[in-house]
Amino acid sequence: MQRLDPLFGLTAAHTTARRELAAGLTTFVTMAYILFVNPTILGSAVPVPFPQLLTATALAAAFGSITMGLLARHPFALAPGMGLNAYFAFTVVGQGQVAWQAALGAVFLSGLVFTALSVSGAREKLLEALPRPLRQATAGGIGLFLAFIGLKNAGLVVANPATLVGLGDLAGPGPLLCLGGVLLTGGLLARGVRSAILVGIAAVTAAAILLELPVYPGGRAFGGFPDGVVAAPAWPVDLWGALDLSGAFELGLLGVVFVFFFVDLFDTAGTFSGLAEESGLADAHGRLPRTGRAFTADALATTAGALLGTSTTTAYIESAAGIQAGGRTGLTAVVVGLLFLGSVVFWPLAGAVPAVATAPALVVVGALMVRGLARIDWADVAVGLPAFLTAVAMPLTFSIANGIALGLVSWVVIHALAGRAKGLSPVLVGVAVVVVARYAWLAE
Repeated sequence: MQRLDPLFGLTAAHTTARRELAAGLTTFVTMAYILFVNPTILGSAVPVPFPQLLTATALAAAFGSITMGLLARHPFALAPGMGLNAYFAFTVVGQGQVAWQAALGAVFLSGLVFTALSVSGAREKLLEALPRPLRQATAGGIGLFLAFIGLKNAGLVVANPATLVGLGDLAGPGPLLCLGGVLLTGGLLARGVRSAILVGIAAVTAAAILLELPVYPGGRAFGGFPDGVVAAPAWPVDLWGALDLSGAFELGLLGVVFVFFFVDLFDTAGTFSGLAEESGLADAHGRLPRTGRAFTADALATTAGALLGTSTTTAYIESAAGIQAGGRTGLTAVVVGLLFLGSVVFWPLAGAVPAVATAPALVVVGALMVRGLARIDWADVAVGLPAFLTAVAMPLTFSIANGIALGLVSWVVIHALAGRAKGLSPVLVGVAVVVVARYAWLAE
């Protein structure tokens, strides 16, 4: 364990190897749902067996997380991104009638663009151009977004045709388990128990299994491990290298490449900014150390994921769960990556943790991240209103990128109208113009 200190700087980060291991496990358990959700979404557009899609998902997450941990030394885990996988499957391939191989080519090209901008430092300059109140609002917005996802996964928040969202069935097993998990986790955190989030996940999982509650996919109770907890990996032989670059270069797909690029750019920038504020890794000016390396790791993960056969791989906001559990260095991300790698063989174990078990973790972490909003100067309307729009748009539009976009455009416009245009960064103004053009183009 002592050899890990020079590599990850555990002592300087005031952490220990044991704490980092627990944090990595916490993050992995919180985001392990992607092992089943991503293949399900991609499977609607990619005619490849589910086990191969699961393996591709696990390998992409393993590569991205380990690269982040070793290259940037940050506790940020990566995996194929939610939202972008739906855009890939339902919009590009489904509605657009684009061959899935060409769509993978578009993801690969967007990854190359990410890499070029990351190595050149352009992405780092973009993150630095975001005013700190918007970064703090991003952290709070991500917290609201996390909590909303958790409540949705548990059935506490459901769709309502009259009001868009409504209260779920409080007598149902999902909502009850979630509420119990939130109270247990919150109580343990209040007592200073660092492993509270992991304990909460384990407790809800145990209750779901022992009480045979129908909270697993398909509304079923846990069916055990009929084939054992170890299964031979199904290597993605039909996915590896299947991307079609020539098809991606066609004029009609250049817009697709841009959308992949744009969404991942702002999702990643927002996620890094929010996690930096939450973890205390940000410096006095709110900047994340080794930002260029972090962006490069994210970009390389996207290109590798496309080669493996999955949609854009990006940093996960669920990393906040591990950060809250004490993760402060790249060792946390490496542990997550190794667990994803191990899931290729032990993936049946991941099936024992229902989504309702991770829901309390998302709600609690979301509540903790909202405290960043307290550092914003709400008395200044030119600051408070853009910050509010940033935070509230994320859960309401189910997109970090939309929140960032609305926040920075409103920041530029309101400051200009208030006579503060001289204080605006040229980079920020330029990005705001591009954002407006992008949304106008999509509207057309």
